[in-house]
Formats: sequence, C-alpha cells, structure tokens
Amino acid sequence: MAYAEKRVARGKTYYRACFQRPDRKAQGVVVDADGRAVRYPTKTTAQKAAEKAEVEAYEEAKAGRYVPPEQEAAAGRVTFGAFATEWLAGQSLADSTMQNYPRSLAHLLPKFGDKAVRDITTVMIDAWEKEQQAQFAVSSVRTYRSLLHLILADAVDAGLAPKNVAERRRGRGRRHGRSRRRGPEKAITSMTGSLLIAERASLLSGRDDEFVAHVLKTYTGKRWGELVGLETQFARPESRAFRVEWQLYELDTGEFSRCPPKDDSYRTIDSPAWLSHLVGDHVARTRPQPCPCHGHTYVFSGRGLGGARQAGPTLREVAELAKVSTGTVSNVLNRPEAVAEKTRTRVEKAIAEVGFVRQVGPSREAAHWRRSGHATWIFTPAATGWYPKKAPAEAHPVPVSAGPWPGVPVRGRGASGRAEACWMPIKDRLTRHGLRHGHRTLMEELGTPKVLMDERMGHEDGSVGARYSHVTDSMRALLMEQLTEVWHESLGDRLALAARSAVPVLDRLLQERAKSA
Repeated sequence: MAYAEKRVARGKTYYRACFQRPDRKAQGVVVDADGRAVRYPTKTTAQKAAEKAEVEAYEEAKAGRYVPPEQEAAAGRVTFGAFATEWLAGQSLADSTMQNYPRSLAHLLPKFGDKAVRDITTVMIDAWEKEQQAQFAVSSVRTYRSLLHLILADAVDAGLAPKNVAERRRGRGRRHGRSRRRGPEKAITSMTGSLLIAERASLLSGRDDEFVAHVLKTYTGKRWGELVGLETQFARPESRAFRVEWQLYELDTGEFSRCPPKDDSYRTIDSPAWLSHLVGDHVARTRPQPCPCHGHTYVFSGRGLGGARQAGPTLREVAELAKVSTGTVSNVLNRPEAVAEKTRTRVEKAIAEVGFVRQVGPSREAAHWRRSGHATWIFTPAATGWYPKKAPAEAHPVPVSAGPWPGVPVRGRGASGRAEACWMPIKDRLTRHGLRHGHRTLMEELGTPKVLMDERMGHEDGSVGARYSHVTDSMRALLMEQLTEVWHESLGDRLALAARSAVPVLDRLLQERAKSA
C-alpha cells in the first residue's frame, strides 16, 4: 500500500514516497537517478508519487520486467563487453551466423565494451555510427548496429537496462537522409550478355563446368551456396526440375558447412527440357565422385590442386631468407640457367637452411569452388575483361589470342607481350548475385505471376493476397516455353557473332542451333 512517510532532518520536515514492492520482500522507496530517496516537501506530493510508483512496479511485474532495486544496482555494474561475451557464448545458430557475429562485435567492443550497459545512451550510439560510416560501407554499419540492437534487447530482458537505446524510431530524421543509406544498384545483364560471360568463364577455367553452372544460375536464380551445394541426386534430368535441399557455406577456416538454404527456402525449381539435358549431359560426362569433406556427390567441382597443402616451409619463406622474389626462387627450381650464379647459390643455400621440399604432383579437381577465388579470377574477369590488382601486378586487361572468337586467354610469364588482343567489358559491376536479380527481372519482363516468381526465388510473401494465389501447371508450362524461347534467341545472337566456340559444350550447342535454323 502506498503512503507518505514523514521524516525530520536538521529541524526540517520532508516526506518520502513509500510503496509495496511486487515481491513483498521489502518496502519500496522512490529514488532519484543517483539512487537516493527523493525528499518531497508536502505529504500530498509524496502520496501521489508513491501511488504512481506502486502502479508502475506492479505493471512491470505483470509484464515480467520488474527488477528488485538490489538486483538493479548490481546490473548497473555489468559492462557491455562482459554481457556480449556471455551472450555470444550462449548462442546456437547457423555456422554462417556464428562466424559473422564476432566480426560485427569487433566493431562494437572498442566503443562500448568497458561501459556499463545501463550507461549506454542513444547519443553515444549515434556518434559511433557516424564514425563507422566514415570508414566502412553503409550496409556493413547497418549490420553492426543490428547486432547492437539485438544484444541490448536481450540485456533489457535480463534486467540490465530499462529500455533498448539502440532501437531506431520509424521515420526518424529527414526524408532526404534515406537516400544516403542506399548502396549502388545491383547490376544485371541480358541473357545474351550472360551467355557471353559464361563462355569467357569457361575459357578462363579451361573446362565446361563454369559454362554449365553459369547458365544454370542464370535460368534458375539459384543462390551461390545453392549452386555449389547442388547434389546429383537433386538434379535428375527426367524430372525436369532442380530440388533445393542444401547449400554449402564456406567458412573462414576454408571448410564448407552443409546447411539448409537461406531462410529455409526449400523448393523445387522447374527446368526447361534443354537446361535439364545440359546439366544431365554434364553429369554423365564428368562422372562426379563423392567429395572427401561431406561424402556427397555434387554436380560441380572446384579447380586447382586438390587436398591440403603438405606441411613444411613455403616458397615465400625461402624468398625472404634469400632476399629475392618468389619468382626468382621459382626460376632457380625450374630454370636455373636463367639465374645469375651468385643469386642461384644464395637461393640454394636458403633452400637447404629452411629444409624446403618442392611439392610435385598433377593438378586435379578440387572438391568445391572457393567463393573468393571464383569471383576474383573467373567471374569478374569474364564480366569486366580485367584481372584484379594483386601485388606486385596492377589490375590489367585479360590478354587473349586473336582467335578463335572471342579469343583464348594467354597465360604464363610475359602473357601480355604474347597476347594479340584483350576482352572488352560485357557488364561492369556485375556480380554472381546479379544473375539472380537478372532472373527475377527476366520473369517480370515475361509477365510471370508473382506467386510463381516467389516460388522460384525462394521468397515468402506474407500478405493476405498471397494466401489466395496459387501456382498452376499452365503457369509453369508457359514460363518454361518462354525461357526456352529466350535461350534460343541468345544462342542465335551468339551464332551471329561466330559460328564456332573454343568451349566444347557451347560449340555443340551452336552447331545444333545452326542446323535447326
């Protein structure tokens, strides 16, 4: 029961606002921000404050948010760093999420780690966000703040703070400020452009895998992890569909985690007859074997030296000890006559000192494509016509021979000097995910019903209208006919540029198209 308690100090009378705590363990007293009891000059004001505090305390208890004062005082000493570390250890989420959380947390701890959770304010967070935006991409800073919001929300539930100060009010700020948070628009290309990029990717890798994978991604809108994780059992040509049950997510350790698709977007993607035949013929020709990391058979494999590197000193360690470049060490091992005797002696001495053992063995397929390796050395050069910067070499055009069209990449030392031409850009800023955007845009152009588009993309529409819309067989059949027509048009465009191709699978397709035309 709330009441006003009369007190006298140094001859002056004041009142304290007292109320019954919900836990009934002790008497509650209204206190200020420093935790000292508030002194009211009159009994009436103290009585009203006590009644208000009692009502609020019981409402908090009813909502499950009431924290006794003694626990609240202890909570005020808990730092953000201590709570965030304990919070992260208690999470059990997907491997990709558990890998990304520490990255984002590394941007939060320097600013908030030593501060009590209760002392963090909105002003502090806004100032930190402004500092981060000056150094990092807007999308990255948005990810960091989302994690801060999530941690502080759990801290509120744990009684460490009265409210979540990282919560952003809807519509806060000026309207023109929204445009500053937008990233660059995702680039897309035409189906003919995508076919040309697929041909270049295959020429860069020296095999058909990249061509087939690129075409499959273009005409199904699969995510990269879903494409890499496509198992042969889910790519049966007779079903004319591809089932998305798993994806392969590459961790920072280099391992691949076999996990469910993003947002549990399990689905069956209808396939035109020509695409099912293309993938089925690829599987029959390559005869994939179970990978050593998961024991499953995948449609596509990576490229390079398979397996792990042998333990021991590296070529770079030899070069550092001999104070020469890695290229000089390579020449000593492969072409010793091209190196000065004094330098060769110094390198051979360094090899003996560190115990370097040359690793030999034929190049073979790797189990899976590395995310960065494929994007950097296959997809981006195919789309833009440029190799990226890699010390000591600067970014430079892909050197190619004059024929057959579009030119075969020239490799090895002095490739630029031996090249006769270079590739022109097909689409700058295009990424592999841009092919997924392109597939959705193509369906928009074809007038595909939204419910079918969402099904193929693995998106979920929670609106009421979506509950009353369903995919029919006629919708599926029409889309397959349209995709087939688009494919034939792109093959025709490619045939008009050159009748043959250095990519075997594309060369066969062009010859078949020429006969049918």
